[in-house]
Amino acid sequence: MLESFVYKSAPLKVVFGLSAKSEVRGEAEALDMKRALVLSTPEQAEMAEEISDLLGPTCAGIYPHATMHTPVDVTNAAMAHVASNAIDGLVSIGGGSTTGLGKAIAYRTDLPQLVLPTTYAGSEMTDMLGQTKDGIKTTVRDPRILPETVIYDVDFTLGLPAWLSGISGINAIAHAVEALYAPDGNPVLSLLAKDGIRALHTSLPRITDDPSDVEARTEALYGAWLCAMCLGASRVALHHKLCHVLGGSFDLPHAETHTVVLPHALAYNAPAVPRAMTALREVLDTETPAAELFRLAGRVGAKTALRDLGMPEDGIDKVVDITLANPYWNPRSLQSNAIREVVRAAWAGTCPDV
Repeated sequence: MLESFVYKSAPLKVVFGLSAKSEVRGEAEALDMKRALVLSTPEQAEMAEEISDLLGPTCAGIYPHATMHTPVDVTNAAMAHVASNAIDGLVSIGGGSTTGLGKAIAYRTDLPQLVLPTTYAGSEMTDMLGQTKDGIKTTVRDPRILPETVIYDVDFTLGLPAWLSGISGINAIAHAVEALYAPDGNPVLSLLAKDGIRALHTSLPRITDDPSDVEARTEALYGAWLCAMCLGASRVALHHKLCHVLGGSFDLPHAETHTVVLPHALAYNAPAVPRAMTALREVLDTETPAAELFRLAGRVGAKTALRDLGMPEDGIDKVVDITLANPYWNPRSLQSNAIREVVRAAWAGTCPDV
């Protein structure tokens, strides 16, 4: 018998396909943007120039200063630029860093956002903002944070290096894995989660073998979108909490941290989420889903140990203390010694056995 549930769909427009970037000016104008600011990281300034050209007179400038983990001081500097240039809309081109900056500005100004993702990170589909101040990363949810329009152009992912595609895709898988056992989950989200995980699990190794495989790129971007929808519609748990702590405390790279932590967080929760584990066994075609996600990381050339990302061994206790000081909901109760073993296993890069 189907259980009762609540499903809420985000009020967000998606444009998906090859060369979808050609729609950017029309979509910006549909949001009544007349002085749009194009955001990017310094490394993606060339892409920002391309979007500026497509926007034409709608573009009021480029701000290529987005930074990983959305530091508050970077946001404050961007806010000053927005105010002094009478910006009335934000066009973000890039991954989670750029999307984060756009969301941070929108949270403070309620300016409309149009996002063109270049990775599989997925934050463009959520009303959630993670920002860092004084070495602590905190999360806030608010309707103003959710972008109004997202343009998924497969072309933008063709130049994404294979190794970055892998970790970005596994980052997306993490969103869907937690949605399978979220307290506000439902059958619709479970369908999205399973199809998203399936698409990425099958396409990421193909991208590793041939980064120019358009069919695999399209499937991966589709899967990332589904996983991002899961993140936008459900609560997160231990996996995301640990990653936020690790990123804020040690400035570890976002997607790589998610890739390392995911198998270990899933292994910890496995005894408490039998239904989710059954779904993962089916979609990953394995009896050991956590181990398969660990193997997938190796298959796509990702690092599988926090120590290889620069985390010191003496930081393990700090991670545990911060995690337990302000914990997220989790299906299995958080026990200090057990969480310490999770972090230690992730630090050492030990493959889970479940």
